[in-house]
Order: sequence, then C-alpha cells, then structure tokens
Amino acid sequence: MQSEVDLITRKVASEVLLNQKFTSDSLKQNLSDTKTPVLHLATHGQFSSKIEDTFILTWDGKLTVAELEEVIGSRNETISDPIELLVLSACQTAKGDNRAVLGLAGLAVKSGARSTMATLWSVNDESTADFMAEFYKQLAKPGIAKSEALREAQLFLLKQPKYNHPFYWAPFVLVGNWL
Repeated sequence: MQSEVDLITRKVASEVLLNQKFTSDSLKQNLSDTKTPVLHLATHGQFSSKIEDTFILTWDGKLTVAELEEVIGSRNETISDPIELLVLSACQTAKGDNRAVLGLAGLAVKSGARSTMATLWSVNDESTADFMAEFYKQLAKPGIAKSEALREAQLFLLKQPKYNHPFYWAPFVLVGNWL
C-alpha cells in the first residue's frame, strides 16, 4: 500500500495520513477542515449485512460505517464542496451479500459521497498501485468523467503483459455518479 500512496502522490497533490497518522480522529479532523473532492482510503475493512459489524481499519482501531457516514454527512453540511469521489482500494470493498448489495461502496454513496470506486475481490498490491496512479492521471485531465478515467486505467493494465488477465484490471467498480 505504500507503493500505491507513493505513486498517487506523484500524480496528485495530496494530504496523506499514513500509518500512525491514519487514526479515526485525524481522518475526521482532516475531512472537516479540507475541501478536497476526493477521499482515497487504501485500508482494509470488513463488510457485513449488519451495519454495526462493518468498518474500515485505522491505525488506532476501527472506523464504523456509522462514523464514516456521520463524518461525510457533517462535512457535506459544513463545507459547500461535497466529496465527489471516495476511493476504497483495498480488497473486496464493493463485495456485498444477499442482504446488502455493493458492501462498503454502496454504504459510502448512501452516506453522502457522490460516487465511490471500490473492488469486487482481493486485489494485487502492485497492479492496484499502477491502476490507481493511472486512474488519477486520467482523472486530472480536463473534462474527463470518472467512468472514462476508470476505463482508461483498466486499459492501461490490460496492455501490460503481466497484468492483462482480468484478475488485475476487472475488480474495480464505480458506484453513484459516473461523471
């Protein structure tokens, strides 16, 4: 995940909360103070159809979906620029079950993020880092839609011999506003 963060910060000006700095409180504080339109969480979590058992991991423990929903919702009330895109790049963040579709990604959109990009299955760290770097490179182009940036990043991986299998480029889904 360090390589993912390094590649992204080379492409996009970023506020990074890594390791000890990525706590529930620091994330809440950063979101309430910053107008950033993109929130990228390269952390693991757990999904359950029981909302109280669904969380993302922080350095100091767990951030429940209810807490994430509260943070995003309160940010949208106090800062006029909403979170346009929440990226959950860890394994299976879009995986749901028969009682709740689209896992953390669906819950994130429900909480107030305009759109969420997440993964359907366990992903390879190296290919995900390359994918995310290309995604942000494409997203930075004027007038490009999130869906097109996603497509271009998938094609970028597909053209690389070591990543041309769908396992590497196909787990990423975009939920919510595709523009």
